[in-house]
Amino acid sequence: QVQLVESGGGLVQAGGSLRLSCAASGRAFSSRGMAWFRQASGKEREFVAAITWNGGSTNYADSVKGRFTISRDNAKNTVYLQMNSLKPTDTATYYCASAHVLSSITAYYTEDRYAYWGQGTQVTVSS
Repeated sequence: QVQLVESGGGLVQAGGSLRLSCAASGRAFSSRGMAWFRQASGKEREFVAAITWNGGSTNYADSVKGRFTISRDNAKNTVYLQMNSLKPTDTATYYCASAHVLSSITAYYTEDRYAYWGQGTQVTVSS
């Protein structure tokens, strides 16, 4: 079992930055790929970014490429999402997720690859 707790959300003006954190506890965090998804009000949850267990590979949604950066610190059992040049369309609840498979070299972008989910943190970007 893996428990995930997100933090760092808030209200920011367009063009600003936020850094989200996801603290993990439980089994084998450092061996699992991690990802961030988001869900805007009235919309389906969508992929944002993913990182492999060792940080060797990352994957981003086209909508955030060049603006967001996912990283992890396995010594701290934490994954981060640095969000720059934020837009009102980035407004959503952001969720971190931990993969089913251990030690995969693929940074998965589909929800079915992820077994554990956090409760989410709200990000609101004002225009």
